[in-house]
Amino acid sequence: MSTRSAVSPAAPAPGRTTLLRRLAPAVLVVAALLTLWQAAVTLTGVRPQVLPSPLRVLEQGWAFRGALWDNALPTIQVTAIGFAVSLTVAWAIAIAVDFSPWLRRALTPLLVASQTLPVMAIAPLLIIWFGFGLLPKVLVIALVTFFPVAVGLIEGFAATDRSATALLRSMGASRLQQFRYVRLPGALPSFFTALRVAITYAVTGAIFAEYVGARAGLGIFMQLQKNQFRTDLVLAAVAVTAVLSIALFGLTYAVQRLVTPWYRGDHR
Repeated sequence: MSTRSAVSPAAPAPGRTTLLRRLAPAVLVVAALLTLWQAAVTLTGVRPQVLPSPLRVLEQGWAFRGALWDNALPTIQVTAIGFAVSLTVAWAIAIAVDFSPWLRRALTPLLVASQTLPVMAIAPLLIIWFGFGLLPKVLVIALVTFFPVAVGLIEGFAATDRSATALLRSMGASRLQQFRYVRLPGALPSFFTALRVAITYAVTGAIFAEYVGARAGLGIFMQLQKNQFRTDLVLAAVAVTAVLSIALFGLTYAVQRLVTPWYRGDHR
């Protein structure tokens, strides 16, 4: 019998290995782009006011991390509130449409028309109507994000397995019971797909609303730094915005794993 220890280094968890394998290409591409950016700035000697290097953006972002954090908090707050309102409205519309074919015919054209409204023109009007408080920013985020979620839910409800619905109907299930046990679970994968599309616009919508009118936030921070020709700090705020959007995007997968474990198991 060998006297070697039977204990060997723990192998990486399969889930962790899969995650690293999926993220590796994106990380490599980003690293390559940043390296090219740094090399181009170094070789050309372009002024930092025009195009700062990634190292300068990182250095100045860290130096002003307090100001960035103080402005990121209002943006996160308004994003969370606005997106919550967007989800509430989208779910209410989708459920109402699913229960009433007449509402589907009546509201679908209005949903499409809502996306033709130029937010750049509507946002200043919201400031005029509702002032510089929280409400106009929440409305801008809701206008930008609710459409993908509403359409995803409507299509998800419509794509429910008809044989399962017919089976429940034959067993005497009510319309509400059919919705609860078949249509709602069946629509959740489509909902989370639409949620990922919408949530990528949430932070951007909040920043745009801050540009139009706000007292604090990443949008205000970018505007002030732009006026002072601090391109490095503008790009640092852009990087913070990107990190927030990516974090929210990733959070949707974590929530989906908790809410729809059966879907995860069927699509490994």
